Amino acid sequence: MNETSTAARMPEIRVPGTLTLCGLIAGLALGMALNGTAALPTLLEVARPLGAFWLKALKMTILPLAAGLMFTGIVETAAAANAGAMARRTLGLIVGILAASAMLGGTLMPLLLHLFPAPAPAPAIATPLAMRLTPQLPGLGDFLASLVPSNIVAAAADDAMLPVIVFVALFAAATTRLAETPRRQLALLFEGLAGAMIVVIGWVLMAAPLGVFALGLSLSASSGAAAIGTLAHYIVLVSTLGAVFLLSAYPLAVLAGRKHPSAFARAALAAQVVAISTQSSLASVPAMLASCRDLRVRPATAEFVLPLAVTLFRATSPAMNMGVAIYAAHMAGYPLTPTAIAAGGLVAFVTTFGTVSLPGTISFIASTGPITAAMGAPLWPLGVLVAVEMLPDVMRTVANVTMDVAITSAVDEGMGS
Repeated sequence: MNETSTAARMPEIRVPGTLTLCGLIAGLALGMALNGTAALPTLLEVARPLGAFWLKALKMTILPLAAGLMFTGIVETAAAANAGAMARRTLGLIVGILAASAMLGGTLMPLLLHLFPAPAPAPAIATPLAMRLTPQLPGLGDFLASLVPSNIVAAAADDAMLPVIVFVALFAAATTRLAETPRRQLALLFEGLAGAMIVVIGWVLMAAPLGVFALGLSLSASSGAAAIGTLAHYIVLVSTLGAVFLLSAYPLAVLAGRKHPSAFARAALAAQVVAISTQSSLASVPAMLASCRDLRVRPATAEFVLPLAVTLFRATSPAMNMGVAIYAAHMAGYPLTPTAIAAGGLVAFVTTFGTVSLPGTISFIASTGPITAAMGAPLWPLGVLVAVEMLPDVMRTVANVTMDVAITSAVDEGMGS
């Protein structure tokens, strides 16, 4: 890989996040306003096919986008690991935290749903959209058998996301053992695939206000105010997972980075304010560098670790993406077994290396789509939840930025004076 990260070379895509949220609100409001009127059935005859069409267009991008991003992410991670002791220490911390993040999301979200149930039962949300499934739940043997596909093309055609993800991960790992020329050619191929699919999903998401309006209208036509309560409940629970990592950054900085708690809190505050205002880890890099200077982190460490962390690391992603996928399954009335959650956790951990530094909405689809598919759950709730992603994304960014500063402090302390 060359000096510029793959994420930095990806095409710039603008997603109408505010319009998408407005489309959802309008759809929910119109569905509730027309509930019980003669006009609603006629309107639903248009809204339901329109929403289904948009969801199919969204779904077709998930597999190639996830494959391209994951391949380039793994190759870049392997390349960074060869950059020296500081890189290896940084990557060790990153991998450990991301693994813990995936496990946390898979255990804490079901617990939160048990302790704080959604305002409306799952069937009340799923049934109006006529998309509820009655799946056959896989056992442990089925899970192990599903990890290795007998035919990767057939697995992809059957939307079997987990074996495809495992195959791409193994393929990317094998590529790192090749000579430089074929390795670079394959990396460019998958980088181009990911870049092209980001453009395609950008086009699909340009229609998100209309598609989400249709889904919101269908959802609220029968569920009414319960749909709004469910979305608010979702935002709080998913944001709670991010808050766990925001808070855990402080003991990491204190215990591993040897920083005083109040000093770290003061230094991280400026970066957190920038993160809230921009909702971008990349845009927060200058503020994070200033935070590291205030913490007396050596410039050489900060200037190496922070760009690497921003490129390869989002502490909240596995946990919050698992939370989204589990909540989506709950919304669809799809029961999850421990093996299904384990499959989702594996995919959440592996795919997180490829989806950093993307626009929040595209990252949401690229990350949560494969996880949801790996668990066998319906994908339609993601089409609704994407409209409110801009709200939990604030917590994602603040927690990630704080964790980046904390991990930089820890690496600096570990490298010695």
